[in-house]
Amino acid sequence: MRTCLRCGCEMKENCDIRVEGAGYGVVLSRDADKLFGGRIGKPRVAICPQCGEVSIYLPDTSVLKKD
Repeated sequence: MRTCLRCGCEMKENCDIRVEGAGYGVVLSRDADKLFGGRIGKPRVAICPQCGEVSIYLPDTSVLKKD
């Protein structure tokens, strides 16, 4: 359960990020110079139903510990 940093309300998790006008979405990567290099994963979004705060997070942080 994610809690809103602004108002303390329980957030709605596992929402998605979409780029308007395209179906590509967003992917996190370690290497900005390569097109598909060092993919970390797809970020998720949590939204607070009370105040509208948006939190972007990575559900699997174990990939950050590799290297």
